[in-house]
Amino acid sequence: MMSSRTDSDGSSIRFSDHTLDKATKAKVTLENYYSNLVTQYGERKQRLAKLEAQLKDESLTESQRQEKRLQHAQKETEYLRLKRLRLGVEDFEALKVIGRGAFGEVRLVQKKDTGHVYAMKVLRKADMLEKEQVAHVRAERDVLVEADHQWVVKMYYSFQDQVNLYLIMEFLPGGDMMTLLMKKDTLSEECTQFYISETALAIDSIHKLGFIHRDIKPDNLLLDARGHLKLSDFGLCTGLKKSHRTDFYRDLSQAKPSDFIGTCASPMDSKRRAESWKRNRRALAYSTVGTPDYIAPEVFLQTGYGPACDWWSLGVIMYEMLMGYPPFCSDNPQDTYRKVMNWRETLIFPPEIPISEEAKETIINFCCEADRRLGSQRGLEDLKSVPFFRGVDWEHIRERPAAIPVEVRSIDDTSNFDEFPDVSLEIPSAPVPQGGEIAKDWVFINYTYKRFEVRNLE
Repeated sequence: MMSSRTDSDGSSIRFSDHTLDKATKAKVTLENYYSNLVTQYGERKQRLAKLEAQLKDESLTESQRQEKRLQHAQKETEYLRLKRLRLGVEDFEALKVIGRGAFGEVRLVQKKDTGHVYAMKVLRKADMLEKEQVAHVRAERDVLVEADHQWVVKMYYSFQDQVNLYLIMEFLPGGDMMTLLMKKDTLSEECTQFYISETALAIDSIHKLGFIHRDIKPDNLLLDARGHLKLSDFGLCTGLKKSHRTDFYRDLSQAKPSDFIGTCASPMDSKRRAESWKRNRRALAYSTVGTPDYIAPEVFLQTGYGPACDWWSLGVIMYEMLMGYPPFCSDNPQDTYRKVMNWRETLIFPPEIPISEEAKETIINFCCEADRRLGSQRGLEDLKSVPFFRGVDWEHIRERPAAIPVEVRSIDDTSNFDEFPDVSLEIPSAPVPQGGEIAKDWVFINYTYKRFEVRNLE
């Protein structure tokens, strides 16, 4: 392919697509380089200002203050050294595959020089480009950089090679909520209150950062070593940034049955429905499209939605915890879509599974019109006066014992994760195309990241 432009003398100059792609990459590289310099300078100033503010509050002698300033300066120097180091797959030893998705895998890895254990998410660039997932990957990386928060899984590094993108995150040995729900038939209302409260705190924390998750489901609720919850998988997260806006949700009334794995058929009693849901749930989590069961109706309509869509998902999860399956599950995506869109008729509470009126009313107030949905007006404040959440210590819930304790035997214990015997432990790679780079590879520029407090700079 050739493109052309007209020079000042009227003659036409022809450029190949390869040349134009190279020019675009050079432009983006330079823009990002100088943008990063400005950002790093600003972050360094912020860290120094934060330190000085802390020193004012402490009853320290001047020599002690100077010592803390010196320690801070050393950390900054170490951080600059760390940023200059070029991280690669060879710096990590793969221990086990602990997760699988449509575009890559997650491995438990150990950093060779420090022995620290992490979860490494590996995403194949070719798949990202082919499936138009670049904006989603960028959104996940950006949210993890910005959301340095106790309710969000922490990312320590991100880097890339010519084949893959890599996210190095904290390893949470408790597994995920999907696995926990599959082990249990249902959860008690006391346990449900605990997990829904923690998920609400996590949702509220990302909303305050200006992000909407859009994909809140049990698979994305991870449990730490103490059994407390953290939010993960921000691949569909949207915010104010142009690079995060991609048309992802299609009209599922037009979806093909082959796009999804069957879930549970409609004419079933609650017990059989729960069994069918569990039987197919694992495959559903690993399918390319995922599950529409937790998505709010206004998201499907594509006429505009806000943070309230995440509160709808919370109501669906609460129903699943108490009933054993989500309220709109069906044997094909079209039926699930139709049930979600007709929620006024299809949100049914079967009499054979009794739950309290307080729990039922809370679910109904989450799964309703967006403008009157619980959480849509004042976020977390809306929930604090709801009878179902009576007695929740919102300020200190994370310091208290979890509803269901997690058994963790060692720092690399993976007993709460699935086995993936069919997935190679080796990190997947592929032959690099001729020319040494993947076409349009420039879209992944500025993906590399290193956190300032990386395990106290290793």
